[in-house]
Amino acid sequence: MLEVSNLDVFYGKSQALRDISLKVNEREIVALVGANGAGKTTLLNTISGALRAASGSVEFLGKRIDRLAPDTIVQLGISHIPEGRKLFTNMTVRENLELGAYISKAWKRKEETIEEVYQLFPVLKERARQSASKLSGGEGQMVAIGRGLMSSPRLCMFDEPSYGLAPRLLSEVLGVIKRLREQGITILLVEQNVRQTLETADRAYVLENGQIVLEGKGEDLLQDEQVKKSYLGL
Repeated sequence: MLEVSNLDVFYGKSQALRDISLKVNEREIVALVGANGAGKTTLLNTISGALRAASGSVEFLGKRIDRLAPDTIVQLGISHIPEGRKLFTNMTVRENLELGAYISKAWKRKEETIEEVYQLFPVLKERARQSASKLSGGEGQMVAIGRGLMSSPRLCMFDEPSYGLAPRLLSEVLGVIKRLREQGITILLVEQNVRQTLETADRAYVLENGQIVLEGKGEDLLQDEQVKKSYLGL
């Protein structure tokens, strides 16, 4: 579904990603793990069109997208749920959700999609008219995920969905991600909690200093000595 090939990305003269290549197959959960500053968010921002690569390519469903505008990439079927949620706190829960349906084909069926989001997160229906500024961290993350689903994506990219949440809520978030995969949505996941992420993911890539240093099945990487030492504290 998604193929990144030999990607190089710079911030000014500083190289953030170096020769990144990866694949995400349909209905997979693929994780990107690594320390802060490894390049994970930069990679998601490049795929979604917020950043431009200096070289290399990104293809989605066989179409090259690395020179397209972000809104065009959303229309093709990629949704990006950013780190920190990025809600519009002066707007209601429902208004935040509706913003996710701004592309024309999604707007036509937004009432149906909102009901699907409410089925996934019933508390959001109760909070629909409430200001997003008054939500708990967990509720805010639900809105961010729901907003990302409003465009009816084929591929959802999650950037640190547990950011700012109590540790117990991570299991709930990962449970939602599994349910989305069961509904046919492919997942590219960035998450700091390496153990639970690798237990959830079908496959994973480990980034260090802007480069992929390991890749494999999630369960295999959990047993890798380098991963145990660097990320699991074993």
